[in-house]
Amino acid sequence: MKSILIKIPWLLLLIFVAGCQQKKAISTSNTSFGTNQIQFAKGLSIYKYEGYSVVKITNPWPKATQSYTYILQEKNGIVPDSLKQNTTIQVPVKKIVVTSTTHIPSLEMLGVENSLIGFPNLDYISSEKVRSRIDAGKIKELGNNQNLNTEILIDSAPDVIIGYGIDNNNPTLDNLQKSGLKVLLNGDWNEQTPLGKAEWIKLFGTLYGKEATAKKLFDAVVTSYQKTVALASKTSTKPTVLAGAIYENQWYLPQGNSWGCYFLKDANAQYLWADSNGTGSLSLSFETVLEKAQNADIWIGPGEFTSLQDMQISNPHYSQFKAFQNKKVFSYSTKKGKTGGIIFYELAPNRPDLVLKDMLKIMHPEVLPDYQLYFFEQLQ
Repeated sequence: MKSILIKIPWLLLLIFVAGCQQKKAISTSNTSFGTNQIQFAKGLSIYKYEGYSVVKITNPWPKATQSYTYILQEKNGIVPDSLKQNTTIQVPVKKIVVTSTTHIPSLEMLGVENSLIGFPNLDYISSEKVRSRIDAGKIKELGNNQNLNTEILIDSAPDVIIGYGIDNNNPTLDNLQKSGLKVLLNGDWNEQTPLGKAEWIKLFGTLYGKEATAKKLFDAVVTSYQKTVALASKTSTKPTVLAGAIYENQWYLPQGNSWGCYFLKDANAQYLWADSNGTGSLSLSFETVLEKAQNADIWIGPGEFTSLQDMQISNPHYSQFKAFQNKKVFSYSTKKGKTGGIIFYELAPNRPDLVLKDMLKIMHPEVLPDYQLYFFEQLQ
C-alpha cells in the first residue's frame, strides 16, 4: 500500500502493565469497566473488565462482512464461559510479531520495541531503534506478508502475531492459526480519518498492559491536531491542490473521502477532487488532470519522485503545471530510513498531528513561520 496520499500503509500499537499497577493506571486514566475505550476509530472497540479485555475488530478490510472478537486475558483473570469460543491471548505479551511498518511506531512510542522478534521484509523498517535490533540479529526475517515463514514463526513462538488482510482470503494467517499460533487482525489501515487511524495505538496498549500510557500518548496527538485545525481555520485563503502522479499511463490521485484528503481539508486547502466519492484512488488520463489542475497552486505527493528533474525526465509534460513551474511541489519520498524505507509510510498514521502541521506549513506558511517540515520536502 503505497503512493502519495493514495495508498497508505500502516498500522499500530501496543502496551502492557500488570496486576495492581494496571489497576492504578485504570483509575488514573478514567477508564470505565465495560465501556468502549475508543472514541474516533470506526473499526475498533475495546471493553475493559476485571481480569480481561474484549477487543472487537469490525472493519478489518474494505466492505468486510465479518467481525472478529479477541479476549486479552490477564494473569489469573477469569473469562466468562460465554466468551471462551473467541481467540484468547495472554497479556501482557512478551514476544510479538507485527506485519506492517505502521505497527512499529506504536511499539516504540510505548517503549516495548524490544519485544518485537520477527517481521516480513525487514528492509522496509525505518525506525533507528528497531534497525539496531535488526542489525544485532534480534529480529528475524519472515519473508513477505503473503507467504510468511511458518517454520520460523513456530520456532520463535510469539505470544501474538499482528496481521492484516486486504480481503477475506488470508490463507497464510489461517495456516498460522491452525499451527496453534495466536493471530490478531489489525484493521488500522482501513480507517479513513487521521485520528481514527492513530487511535489504534490503544490496541497495543491493551496488549502490553499499558492502557494509560497509550491513552496519554493518543490524547496528546489529538490535542496537537485540534490546535493545528484551529490555526488553519483562521486563514483567509484556500490554495488549490493537485496530488499524485502518472503510473503506467494513468494518473492516480486520492478520492475525496480518503485518509490523505482529510489533512488538506483540515489545513484549509481546496483539493480539486474533494467532491469525488470514495476512499481509494482515482485513475485518470493526463489530459483530464491537466484540464482541471493546470493552474493548481500546490502539488502534493508526486509519487516517489525526489526531484523536479526526475519528474521532468519521467514525463516532460509535468512542466505544464503551474505548481511545477513555481516549484510548489512537495513530496514525502525524500526522507528515508537506513535501508530505503519511506518514513512517512511508517510513522504518519501514528502522528497525524505532524502530517497536519506539514500541510498547514505548505498551504499557509505564514501561520507557522518557525516550523520545519517533518515528513514533506519541497522538491528542487
